[in-house]
Amino acid sequence: MERLFDPATARDFDALSRTFRWRMPKRFNIAQAVCDRHESIGDRTAIFCEDETGRAASYTFGEVRTMVNRFANTLVQMGIKRGDRVAIVLPQRIETAVSHLAAFKVGAVTVPLSVLFGPDALRYRLGDSGAKLVISDAVRRETLESLAREFDELHHVIDCDEQREGGFWSLLERGAGTFETADTAADDPALIIYTSGTTGPPKGALVAHRCLLGNLTGFELSQNFFPQEGDLFWTPADWAWTGGLIDALLPSLYYGYPVLGYDYGKFDPERACELIGRYRVRCAFIPPTALKMMRQVKDPRGRHGVDLRAVMSAGESMGAELYHWGRDVLGIEINEMWGQSEFNYIVGNCSAIMPVRPGAMGKSYPGHRVAPVDEEGNEKPVGEIGELCAWRDDPVMFLGYWNRPDATEEKFIGPWWSTGDMGYRDEDGYLWFVGRKDDVISSAGYRIGPGEIEDCLITHPAVLQAAAVGSPDPLRGEIVKAFVVLADGFRGTEELKKEIQDAVRKRLAAYEYPREIEFIDALPLTTTGKVRRIELRERERRAKQKS
Repeated sequence: MERLFDPATARDFDALSRTFRWRMPKRFNIAQAVCDRHESIGDRTAIFCEDETGRAASYTFGEVRTMVNRFANTLVQMGIKRGDRVAIVLPQRIETAVSHLAAFKVGAVTVPLSVLFGPDALRYRLGDSGAKLVISDAVRRETLESLAREFDELHHVIDCDEQREGGFWSLLERGAGTFETADTAADDPALIIYTSGTTGPPKGALVAHRCLLGNLTGFELSQNFFPQEGDLFWTPADWAWTGGLIDALLPSLYYGYPVLGYDYGKFDPERACELIGRYRVRCAFIPPTALKMMRQVKDPRGRHGVDLRAVMSAGESMGAELYHWGRDVLGIEINEMWGQSEFNYIVGNCSAIMPVRPGAMGKSYPGHRVAPVDEEGNEKPVGEIGELCAWRDDPVMFLGYWNRPDATEEKFIGPWWSTGDMGYRDEDGYLWFVGRKDDVISSAGYRIGPGEIEDCLITHPAVLQAAAVGSPDPLRGEIVKAFVVLADGFRGTEELKKEIQDAVRKRLAAYEYPREIEFIDALPLTTTGKVRRIELRERERRAKQKS
């Protein structure tokens, strides 16, 4: 498929940014762009799939298109209409890709949900989105069927592992192999991706079909001019997140190039290197925490045949050390990238045509504008710290928070979208991350809001009050730490800590549970009774420095 940038002529990053102009179509559907238009390359492999047991399969673009059409017909037969929400709780499997694309064909809105979510996290998101159907696997079927009984609008739970009538594959076989893709506007909604904030429950970021196109300048350049002959893409990031779905799976298929899906449990750096070498992965999105774990692998190029052409890393600050390791051990300059679910893939590097400054996030990718600004929306001078904000007239910008117009408006500073990240711009236009303005915790690439964790903590009978903050960690960037005030009659033992941790892990998500708990007599409060998390974070920072 045609690229936006030609590596044969593109030699200057700043020149590309000055001259690039968007040509955004009025009508656009992700499924049409990723699936329907690839008829001429129908025999080319689109997706490789493998799981922890070693079971492997591959699917051509032609096979994927037929499966997507069949499942789109199935969705219609099950009553799914344009604008309805379809929840998908699956790992990196062929059914995940087919489900998203089939829903897009119908004009429905998908709600990707992580397989790490526990029942409380799923309950909130299913209820808030008003999902009418959920697609999952045998591991989560019983939980989802139980939750479905709580919502009148949630009519169907489809199990991708069920071989009998009513399972994903039996339903798929009943659908016709042709389907007329819905004629959607580029501004029509395609996904609801839940993102954590500082207060209250997670908010659903409503993402338009056009956002895929808005990603492409950053995607091409962060992968040093993707695609090139022989490129195959892989990411360990869950396809339920922006990073796995919109930064990896969909743009790779858009260009007609294959993706590797690996259904795994806990990230294993040795296995990751073995997969990269065996499948001849050339391009990847690998979050910094995964890269730090991969540093443990001795001689990945010699032992496993790792031969990467380009790697993008995002989700947390990468730092200079990882950059140097990538150059010295992998033989590549890792391109750091920065963005959010609401405003994705807007800043980064392209080592093919710009000097990478280790530790810097990079520059605004062509078609995007990002700057540190003050509270009135004025751009800060070179070297001065401000809130990193994105100019709102941008095709990658989301449509707003699902059923939360007030929360959307609160994030604007005039024409700027406020990200909550603080940083500055140097004399050459590179942007540098300094820290968060708010209390969002960034751990191993996950953005975690303290409110949901605190709400879960206080359901435990031993917990009277609780506050969750990010505590510095060399591997994950930050870990969740909980400060707990105990109710009368309870003692702060190690056994109680583990009991509280297990409760959060089971009810929310494995990545959200507090890896550290400290029992204290009282939480620091403002005069209006709000927890001063900033005081707790500073306390943690000083404690970690001393240790």
